[in-house]
Amino acid sequence: MSGTRKLGRATDCRRAMLRAMVTYLLENGKIETTVTRAKEVRAMAEKMITIGKNSDLHSKRQVFAFVTKEAVAKKLFDEIAPKYAERNGGYTRIIKIGPRRGDAAEMAIIELV
Repeated sequence: MSGTRKLGRATDCRRAMLRAMVTYLLENGKIETTVTRAKEVRAMAEKMITIGKNSDLHSKRQVFAFVTKEAVAKKLFDEIAPKYAERNGGYTRIIKIGPRRGDAAEMAIIELV
C-alpha cells in the first residue's frame, strides 16, 4: 500500500475504497474527493500507470489484481500508459476546490494530466 494515512477505516475497507477510486479515476479521467483521499489515490494511480507502461504478463497480472474492472485495465494498457511513455512520473494533478458544505472537509479534484 501507499502512505500511512488510515482515513478512518479498517485495512480491508480502505484498500477496497482505494481500488474503487483508482478504477474510477482511470475510467473517467478525474474525480472529486477530499484532499487526503486524493493524495492516497494519486500514489496508487501513479503506481498503476507506471506498471502499465511495461506491458509484459507480470505487469498485466499486477494491474488486473488491483483494478476492479477488466475494461479499465485494458484501457490502461491500450490508451493511458502509452500516452505517458515519455513521462517519468507526475501523471496526476490535484486541484483544491475549497471546503465541502456540511462538514467543511477540504475538497479537491484529482485528474490525469
